[in-house]
Amino acid sequence: VRTVQAQRDYDVRWRFISLKIINADVTADWYTDDYKAGHLAGTRALRVAAAVRAAEGDAPIGALYTAYGNRIHPGGRLDDLMLEPVAFCAEALTEAGLDTSFAASALDESLDAILQTETDLAFSRTGKGVGTPILTYGPGTDREASLFGPVIPTIPRGEDATRLWDAVETLARSGVAEIKRSLRSSPTFD
Repeated sequence: VRTVQAQRDYDVRWRFISLKIINADVTADWYTDDYKAGHLAGTRALRVAAAVRAAEGDAPIGALYTAYGNRIHPGGRLDDLMLEPVAFCAEALTEAGLDTSFAASALDESLDAILQTETDLAFSRTGKGVGTPILTYGPGTDREASLFGPVIPTIPRGEDATRLWDAVETLARSGVAEIKRSLRSSPTFD
């Protein structure tokens, strides 16, 4: 998103989707305590992002998401977020050039109302049964179109990023309901 935003000068408005909220009523065997702990950790990071957005607007959210993602995915530090959410979020805030006082918001459950509202909005656009990310093109216009995904194993760069973006937008605007495969490569973060 940030690569395409820079190339196309898009106005990006970040909204939040909480996997904890999505799976609140799940009782299936796959939804183990470890999954729940990971989803709670993600919700705590989203609370911080919601507090930042309320104070600073959308502009810094992409950098904060990147700082979170670098720590969790290639950094392998999800356990740190689960065990010490305030300290973890403070590090990410520092990397994103934001005030670390926002980190305390990780424990502020009152922010869950914002996460619930935005999760509901996302599903109003795609229907339930999807996850994150959900991209919405032209929100609030007569050309609004949303689609879950893409879920990709490698980060496209430069023109590859814009080609993928355009392809997803084309699919979203076409009315396609689902394209899926279960075979995936392991994620790479080069």
